[in-house]
Amino acid sequence: MQEPAASGPRPRAERRRDTERRLAEDVDLWLASASPDGDPYLVPLSFDWDGGTLLLATPADGPTGRNLAAGRGTRLALGHTRDVTVVEGAVEVLAMDALPRSRGDRFAARTGFDPRGLATAYHWFRVTPRRVRAWREADELAGRELMRDGRWLV
Repeated sequence: MQEPAASGPRPRAERRRDTERRLAEDVDLWLASASPDGDPYLVPLSFDWDGGTLLLATPADGPTGRNLAAGRGTRLALGHTRDVTVVEGAVEVLAMDALPRSRGDRFAARTGFDPRGLATAYHWFRVTPRRVRAWREADELAGRELMRDGRWLV
């Protein structure tokens, strides 16, 4: 992604295009989850976007895997602080063999990481966006919501 231009806030349609490009081209994101007791946990993870959901993989028994399985929701952040996309989504937990091989192959090719067959038990975590927000500077705070209740606003 290019550095933000100083030409004022982007229209919502442009922000959506930029967000969809980021989802299609970026490989890593920050994932926030919380334990049932409310202890926060933040980790970087690789992902694959299929146009509707984000696919992630992490150890089933690690803090992130346990938190995602228990809470079934997450917040993800892509980009840097002056061009951020925040995704809130519902989480579906899947066994490693639950996806078609082609989907796992796509994840592995895109991220450079293949969790299938590792000694540590991993799960897939499929995140369906429910809310998406994107902004660069304070002048883009108004209108930053691009998706609400799983539907694009533009």
